[in-house]
Amino acid sequence: MADSIERVISQKGNFFGVACNTTDLVAKACRRHDVGPLAAAAIGRALTGAALLAALLKDNQSVMVKFAGNGPLGKVLAEAGYDGWVRGYVAAPHAELPLKNGFIDVAAGIGHAGLLTVVKKISASKTYPGTIPLYTSEVGDDLAYYLSQSEQTPSTIGLSVHLGADGSVAAAGGFLIQSLPPADETILTALEKNIARLPPLSQLLGQGCSPAGILSKIFGKIPHRTIHTRELSYQCSCSIEKMENALLSLGVKELEDLAEKDCGAEVQCEFCRQKYRFSRSELEKIAAQAQKPFH
Repeated sequence: MADSIERVISQKGNFFGVACNTTDLVAKACRRHDVGPLAAAAIGRALTGAALLAALLKDNQSVMVKFAGNGPLGKVLAEAGYDGWVRGYVAAPHAELPLKNGFIDVAAGIGHAGLLTVVKKISASKTYPGTIPLYTSEVGDDLAYYLSQSEQTPSTIGLSVHLGADGSVAAAGGFLIQSLPPADETILTALEKNIARLPPLSQLLGQGCSPAGILSKIFGKIPHRTIHTRELSYQCSCSIEKMENALLSLGVKELEDLAEKDCGAEVQCEFCRQKYRFSRSELEKIAAQAQKPFH
């Protein structure tokens, strides 16, 4: 089953629901970044959470979520677009911690002291950043807390990343339920009961349950309709041009030093691990460009 995301709205228009299967894209991210189990669980949740938030946006808009805590994983960052692309990375992919009650301790991996930053990119020149202290550091709880505190939209988020015995990603996905004012307490109570009765997400995904199927179980008898369905994939937008711009930001002196001492430079994309090699002559051309006056 290809990774996909589905968004529904209740018949009365006061509840949104989003669910996604991110198994393949999380597995691809984990392979690209050569992560251990702790990092796999953390980055998998972050990628899935970002995809859920992006589904609430519009065409060509995107969102970035960054968890910067005091845990051994360091920074965990994920970006996703409404169009279906997702990418991310973790600063310390091989960090390890003991299991907690038999489960991977993502919260301790991220750390309980730190910040969650969410940046919505509405257009090339318009972004809306927001930052809150980490809530539980479990990722899903923090994103739901952010939505309730920063956007005044009460939300419930469930995220799951299930690893196989060999450490590979066996299942990944999640859901987001959002209440819009005025809240209907009857529907809210029914949704809460359905979520409480929901089998583990990893179990549902492992059994082949689709995002639509997950939302059907959550909404139950509450009338709702689909308003958005899209495939998801792990994609990076890096390019030789973007890496040249990154080198330009180093300044003339450092570029000349790289050309002279190292006879070139290698730049690696944080999101996809693609390496770009620049020869001495190419660095010299970039340095010459950096010397040109800005008009």
